[in-house]
Amino acid sequence: MDGGHGASYERPPPIGRSAPRTRVRLIVDNLAVRRSGRRVFAGLSFALGAGEALAVTGRNGAGKSSLLAVLAGRLRPAAGRVAAEGVGEASIPECLHVVGHRDGLKGALTAEENLAFAQALLGAPRLAPKAALERLGLAHARALPVAYLSAGQRRRVALARLLVSARPLWLLDEPTAALDAASQDLLAGLMDEHRAGGGLVVAATHQSLGLADARELRIGAAPQPEAAP
Repeated sequence: MDGGHGASYERPPPIGRSAPRTRVRLIVDNLAVRRSGRRVFAGLSFALGAGEALAVTGRNGAGKSSLLAVLAGRLRPAAGRVAAEGVGEASIPECLHVVGHRDGLKGALTAEENLAFAQALLGAPRLAPKAALERLGLAHARALPVAYLSAGQRRRVALARLLVSARPLWLLDEPTAALDAASQDLLAGLMDEHRAGGGLVVAATHQSLGLADARELRIGAAPQPEAAP
Protein backbone atom coordinates (compact mmCIF):
# COMPACT_ATOMS: atom_id res chain seq x y z
CA MET A 1 0.00 0.00 0.00
CA ASP A 2 0.90 3.68 -0.11
CA GLY A 3 3.44 4.87 2.39
CA GLY A 4 5.69 7.64 3.54
CA HIS A 5 4.72 11.24 4.08
CA GLY A 6 1.89 11.11 1.52
CA ALA A 7 -0.63 9.25 3.67
CA SER A 8 -2.40 12.28 5.17
CA TYR A 9 -2.00 15.16 2.73
CA GLU A 10 -4.90 17.32 1.62
CA ARG A 11 -6.01 17.55 -1.99
CA PRO A 12 -3.87 20.30 -3.59
CA PRO A 13 -5.44 23.32 -5.30
CA PRO A 14 -6.20 23.09 -9.04
CA ILE A 15 -3.33 23.41 -11.45
CA GLY A 16 -4.90 26.40 -13.14
CA ARG A 17 -3.99 25.28 -16.66
CA SER A 18 -6.15 23.20 -18.93
CA ALA A 19 -4.33 19.99 -19.76
CA PRO A 20 -5.69 18.98 -23.18
CA ARG A 21 -4.63 21.04 -26.17
CA THR A 22 -7.41 19.59 -28.31
CA ARG A 23 -10.93 18.34 -27.66
CA VAL A 24 -10.93 14.74 -28.78
CA ARG A 25 -13.72 12.26 -29.43
CA LEU A 26 -12.72 8.59 -29.29
CA ILE A 27 -14.64 6.09 -31.43
CA VAL A 28 -14.40 2.30 -31.12
CA ASP A 29 -16.38 0.35 -33.71
CA ASN A 30 -17.05 -3.42 -33.69
CA LEU A 31 -13.68 -4.20 -32.12
CA ALA A 32 -12.45 -7.78 -31.73
CA VAL A 33 -9.27 -9.08 -30.12
CA ARG A 34 -7.81 -12.56 -30.09
CA ARG A 35 -4.69 -13.91 -28.45
CA SER A 36 -3.05 -17.32 -28.74
CA GLY A 37 -5.80 -18.49 -31.07
CA ARG A 38 -8.60 -17.56 -28.67
CA ARG A 39 -11.13 -14.78 -29.00
CA VAL A 40 -10.85 -12.43 -26.04
CA PHE A 41 -13.79 -10.23 -27.01
CA ALA A 42 -15.70 -9.25 -30.14
CA GLY A 43 -18.31 -6.75 -31.28
CA LEU A 44 -17.14 -4.04 -28.88
CA SER A 45 -18.32 -0.53 -29.75
CA PHE A 46 -18.45 2.76 -27.87
CA ALA A 47 -17.78 6.47 -28.28
CA LEU A 48 -16.30 8.78 -25.68
CA GLY A 49 -16.50 12.55 -25.88
CA ALA A 50 -14.51 15.40 -24.36
CA GLY A 51 -14.84 15.49 -20.58
CA GLU A 52 -16.00 11.88 -20.24
CA ALA A 53 -14.56 8.96 -18.28
CA LEU A 54 -15.02 5.26 -19.01
CA ALA A 55 -14.38 2.57 -16.39
CA VAL A 56 -13.62 -0.76 -18.10
CA THR A 57 -14.50 -3.57 -15.72
CA GLY A 58 -14.67 -7.37 -15.79
CA ARG A 59 -13.02 -10.46 -14.42
CA ASN A 60 -9.31 -11.17 -14.78
CA GLY A 61 -8.52 -12.19 -18.34
CA ALA A 62 -11.66 -10.63 -19.79
CA GLY A 63 -9.64 -8.30 -22.02
CA LYS A 64 -9.48 -5.01 -20.12
CA SER A 65 -5.74 -4.57 -20.60
CA SER A 66 -6.00 -5.85 -24.17
CA LEU A 67 -8.53 -3.12 -24.95
CA LEU A 68 -6.16 -0.47 -23.59
CA ALA A 69 -3.33 -1.94 -25.65
CA VAL A 70 -5.43 -1.66 -28.81
CA LEU A 71 -6.39 1.93 -28.00
CA ALA A 72 -2.72 2.76 -27.44
CA GLY A 73 -1.73 1.23 -30.78
CA ARG A 74 0.33 -1.51 -29.12
CA LEU A 75 -1.90 -4.42 -30.17
CA ARG A 76 -3.48 -4.97 -33.56
CA PRO A 77 -7.18 -5.88 -33.33
CA ALA A 78 -8.55 -8.92 -35.13
CA ALA A 79 -11.42 -6.79 -36.44
CA GLY A 80 -12.97 -3.36 -36.09
CA ARG A 81 -11.46 0.07 -35.87
CA VAL A 82 -10.36 2.77 -33.44
CA ALA A 83 -10.59 6.40 -34.54
CA ALA A 84 -10.29 9.82 -32.98
CA GLU A 85 -11.86 13.10 -34.01
CA GLY A 86 -10.27 16.43 -33.20
CA VAL A 87 -6.63 15.34 -33.34
CA GLY A 88 -5.73 17.04 -36.61
CA GLU A 89 -2.68 15.48 -38.23
CA ALA A 90 -1.62 13.70 -35.04
CA SER A 91 -1.97 9.97 -34.58
CA ILE A 92 -3.88 8.58 -31.60
CA PRO A 93 -0.67 7.49 -29.78
CA GLU A 94 0.61 11.07 -30.05
CA CYS A 95 -2.46 12.27 -28.12
CA LEU A 96 -2.42 9.93 -25.16
CA HIS A 97 -0.79 9.09 -21.87
CA VAL A 98 -0.54 5.46 -20.80
CA VAL A 99 -0.06 4.40 -17.18
CA GLY A 100 0.15 0.62 -17.19
CA HIS A 101 -0.39 -1.92 -14.46
CA ARG A 102 3.38 -1.85 -13.99
CA ASP A 103 4.75 1.56 -13.11
CA GLY A 104 7.36 1.64 -15.90
CA LEU A 105 9.89 3.62 -13.87
CA LYS A 106 13.69 3.39 -13.86
CA GLY A 107 14.67 2.41 -10.34
CA ALA A 108 18.16 3.92 -10.50
CA LEU A 109 16.80 7.36 -11.41
CA THR A 110 15.26 9.72 -8.91
CA ALA A 111 11.56 10.51 -8.99
CA GLU A 112 12.30 13.90 -10.55
CA GLU A 113 14.66 12.39 -13.14
CA ASN A 114 12.02 9.85 -14.17
CA LEU A 115 9.54 12.66 -14.82
CA ALA A 116 12.11 14.77 -16.66
CA PHE A 117 12.85 11.80 -18.92
CA ALA A 118 9.12 11.30 -19.61
CA GLN A 119 8.61 14.98 -20.38
CA ALA A 120 11.54 15.04 -22.81
CA LEU A 121 10.18 11.94 -24.54
CA LEU A 122 6.54 13.05 -24.75
CA GLY A 123 6.98 16.76 -25.40
CA ALA A 124 4.14 19.28 -24.91
CA PRO A 125 5.48 20.41 -21.51
CA ARG A 126 2.86 21.21 -18.91
CA LEU A 127 4.10 21.11 -15.31
CA ALA A 128 7.75 20.95 -14.29
CA PRO A 129 8.68 17.57 -12.76
CA LYS A 130 9.15 19.15 -9.34
CA ALA A 131 5.68 20.74 -9.47
CA ALA A 132 4.08 17.48 -10.66
CA LEU A 133 5.59 15.62 -7.71
CA GLU A 134 4.30 18.29 -5.36
CA ARG A 135 0.80 17.75 -6.76
CA LEU A 136 1.10 14.06 -5.88
CA GLY A 137 2.38 14.75 -2.37
CA LEU A 138 5.93 13.64 -3.17
CA ALA A 139 7.97 16.82 -2.82
CA HIS A 140 9.99 15.16 -0.06
CA ALA A 141 10.90 12.22 -2.32
CA ARG A 142 11.87 13.98 -5.54
CA ALA A 143 15.63 13.41 -5.07
CA LEU A 144 15.34 9.77 -3.99
CA PRO A 145 15.98 6.88 -6.39
CA VAL A 146 12.63 5.33 -7.25
CA ALA A 147 13.93 1.91 -6.14
CA TYR A 148 13.91 3.21 -2.54
CA LEU A 149 10.25 4.27 -2.60
CA SER A 150 7.27 2.27 -1.39
CA ALA A 151 4.88 0.67 -3.89
CA GLY A 152 2.32 3.40 -3.31
CA GLN A 153 4.90 6.15 -3.75
CA ARG A 154 6.15 4.59 -6.99
CA ARG A 155 2.58 4.46 -8.23
CA ARG A 156 2.18 8.16 -7.51
CA VAL A 157 5.39 8.92 -9.42
CA ALA A 158 3.97 6.99 -12.38
CA LEU A 159 0.72 8.96 -12.16
CA ALA A 160 2.67 12.22 -11.96
CA ARG A 161 3.75 11.56 -15.56
CA LEU A 162 0.21 12.53 -16.54
CA LEU A 163 0.93 16.08 -15.41
CA VAL A 164 4.28 16.81 -17.05
CA SER A 165 3.03 16.71 -20.66
CA ALA A 166 -0.33 17.89 -22.01
CA ARG A 167 -2.13 15.04 -23.76
CA PRO A 168 -5.93 14.79 -23.96
CA LEU A 169 -6.50 11.03 -23.64
CA TRP A 170 -5.47 9.17 -20.48
CA LEU A 171 -5.34 5.36 -20.62
CA LEU A 172 -4.96 3.94 -17.13
CA ASP A 173 -4.56 0.27 -16.20
CA GLU A 174 -5.57 -0.36 -12.56
CA PRO A 175 -4.61 3.22 -11.62
CA THR A 176 -5.56 2.80 -7.94
CA ALA A 177 -3.28 -0.22 -7.41
CA ALA A 178 -1.15 0.22 -4.24
CA LEU A 179 -2.78 3.57 -3.43
CA ASP A 180 -4.24 4.34 -0.02
CA ALA A 181 -7.59 6.10 0.37
CA ALA A 182 -6.07 9.60 0.41
CA SER A 183 -4.10 8.92 -2.77
CA GLN A 184 -7.17 7.49 -4.50
CA ASP A 185 -9.06 10.66 -3.63
CA LEU A 186 -6.22 12.75 -5.05
CA LEU A 187 -6.24 10.73 -8.27
CA ALA A 188 -9.99 11.27 -8.62
CA GLY A 189 -9.39 15.01 -8.29
CA LEU A 190 -6.73 14.95 -11.00
CA MET A 191 -9.06 13.06 -13.35
CA ASP A 192 -11.83 15.59 -12.65
CA GLU A 193 -9.49 18.48 -13.49
CA HIS A 194 -8.36 16.77 -16.67
CA ARG A 195 -11.93 16.19 -17.80
CA ALA A 196 -12.97 19.73 -16.90
CA GLY A 197 -10.46 20.89 -19.51
CA GLY A 198 -11.98 18.61 -22.16
CA GLY A 199 -9.79 15.57 -21.54
CA LEU A 200 -10.88 11.92 -21.68
CA VAL A 201 -10.10 9.05 -19.31
CA VAL A 202 -10.33 5.32 -20.06
CA ALA A 203 -9.41 3.17 -17.07
CA ALA A 204 -9.34 -0.59 -16.65
CA THR A 205 -10.15 -1.18 -13.02
CA HIS A 206 -11.41 -3.55 -10.35
CA GLN A 207 -12.14 -0.65 -8.00
CA SER A 208 -14.24 2.48 -8.08
CA LEU A 209 -12.52 5.45 -9.72
CA GLY A 210 -14.26 7.86 -7.37
CA LEU A 211 -15.97 9.59 -10.31
CA ALA A 212 -19.73 9.79 -9.86
CA ASP A 213 -20.41 10.37 -13.56
CA ALA A 214 -18.03 7.78 -15.03
CA ARG A 215 -19.59 5.43 -17.58
CA GLU A 216 -18.96 1.70 -17.21
CA LEU A 217 -18.08 -0.82 -19.90
CA ARG A 218 -18.14 -4.36 -18.57
CA ILE A 219 -16.24 -7.00 -20.52
CA GLY A 220 -17.43 -10.33 -19.22
CA ALA A 221 -17.63 -13.06 -21.82
CA ALA A 222 -15.21 -15.97 -21.47
CA PRO A 223 -12.56 -16.30 -24.21
CA GLN A 224 -13.74 -18.47 -27.08
CA PRO A 225 -11.68 -20.71 -29.40
CA GLU A 226 -11.43 -19.55 -32.97
CA ALA A 227 -13.68 -21.37 -35.41
CA ALA A 228 -11.89 -23.71 -37.80
CA PRO A 229 -11.44 -22.21 -41.28
